[in-house]
Amino acid sequence: MTTMIKRVLIAVAALAGLGFLAVVGAAYLIGFKQVSAWPPAESVRPVAEKDVSRAERNVQQLEKRMTALLPRGLYIVIDTAANRLYLKEGAKVVREAVISCGSGVVLEEPGGKKRSWVFDTPRGEFSVKSKITNPYWVKPDWAFIEEGEAIPKGLEDRIESGTLGDYALGFGQGYFIHGTLYTRLLGRNVTHGCVRVGDDDLKAVFKAVPIGAKIYIY
Repeated sequence: MTTMIKRVLIAVAALAGLGFLAVVGAAYLIGFKQVSAWPPAESVRPVAEKDVSRAERNVQQLEKRMTALLPRGLYIVIDTAANRLYLKEGAKVVREAVISCGSGVVLEEPGGKKRSWVFDTPRGEFSVKSKITNPYWVKPDWAFIEEGEAIPKGLEDRIESGTLGDYALGFGQGYFIHGTLYTRLLGRNVTHGCVRVGDDDLKAVFKAVPIGAKIYIY
């Protein structure tokens, strides 16, 4: 990886709050196959001061362009691998929370039927579509199948209160950022796809972000 590319990646890492090794991994994924955190000894050579100055100017320009692309106002970043939620404003981290994301488990309906569910948290760019206080859970079919129970016909038999905590932020397709009864499991990938957050962190995030706030999940 050239010095310029490495400096650019370091700049991006600084803006995103990532470590250099994480950026090295990202560089590998996007096509820099010979990436290493440390250059081979034989490739190390003196660098002209003017080249360093030029590279630094380029990095500064890139930082300005990247900063201009950041969302305005508060937004949420979710790291599903590390099980962390970041409430951010520009490049600043306003609050960091330990969370639980999807387990990745696949559930198949028994009896030769073809329905199956993958309990994964979706990745991509989303936005806050709803804010609900004292939410209740309308249990889907898979919740009963997972417990080995018969699927009820009436809606009233699907409603469960208290499971989702005091607040819920909906971001589409039935997925929510919500509370949990199982705080001891925070930091682990154990959910059915939603994002579980502890009470204090959830309350702070819920009160801070408006409808329409961006959510970035990776």
